[in-house]
Amino acid sequence: MATSGCRFPPPPRETRARLTSLFTGLLVAVWPLAASAQSLDQAMGSVVSVLPEWPPSAKRLEEPEGSGVVVLDGRTIVTALHVVDKALSIRIRTIGGDILAAKLTGRDRATDIATLKIDTALPVIQSAVKEPELGEKVCAIGNAFGLGVSVSCGVVSGLHRAGVGFNRVEDFIQTDAAVNPGSSGGALVTEQGKFIGLLSAIFTKTSDANIGINFAVSSGLTNAVAGQLSTGGRVKRPVSGMRLEPVPAKGETGRLGARIVSLRPGMIGERAGLKAGDIIVRAGGRRVRKPADFVSAMTGLLIAPNLEIEIDRGGTLQKIQIKK
Repeated sequence: MATSGCRFPPPPRETRARLTSLFTGLLVAVWPLAASAQSLDQAMGSVVSVLPEWPPSAKRLEEPEGSGVVVLDGRTIVTALHVVDKALSIRIRTIGGDILAAKLTGRDRATDIATLKIDTALPVIQSAVKEPELGEKVCAIGNAFGLGVSVSCGVVSGLHRAGVGFNRVEDFIQTDAAVNPGSSGGALVTEQGKFIGLLSAIFTKTSDANIGINFAVSSGLTNAVAGQLSTGGRVKRPVSGMRLEPVPAKGETGRLGARIVSLRPGMIGERAGLKAGDIIVRAGGRRVRKPADFVSAMTGLLIAPNLEIEIDRGGTLQKIQIKK
């Protein structure tokens, strides 16, 4: 027996078009969020908690644990050297809850980077193919205060920070993403979960202020150093043989740069044809505003046979290739 009920006429064609457009707009808006969440989840699987066993004289109450990032072959973990430097032994804890023994295999004090080795391969984090842009959204993944791997997000506040004062060789990405003790050695990633930096330092002051200035060693510098540490246990850093000074001098005006004061015979600088008095204004595509910027750019010679620099020689700009 058939039954009848209320039937509603289909909406007008114009209304159907509007509903379709609205649905499509919502799908377009929500899809990137879902994709980003999945990408960040994958990146978190490549970040581990680092558990150093400290001697009694070196125990840290605020930072009993640290973080590390799985790179290269999946058995190599890169972290901040200050996290593990004085440890008697080291273990790591995966996000899935496995605890594995780790061995310290390389130290580079100039960049505060260390490498660890484990026996079980873990998912390797994927590096971004290009550097981030100012204002780009990024996320910090680390083991803040030893509570376990977590994520906090912010933006890129600055690029190629050097001469900040933490390490002898610096190439920092500055971010306002929350980074706390225990996050050192963790990963700074893009919204797509691509590795762009190794969490390294927090800028603080003895004042009641929301500073929001945190630093991550760029992935370019991190990967170059980690690659050398994983093979030889140390970094064979090229030496320019140049003594530099900042220009203009304090109290003077002019274009910022690094002036060559002297060159050692037979070293990289002299072989390239550089002269005392030349002012380096660019190196490896980045602006050189002080000697520390050039020292940072020289790291490019760890992974490439030459480095292009731009100098001001007597008011004329010239490009010169320097080689290892």
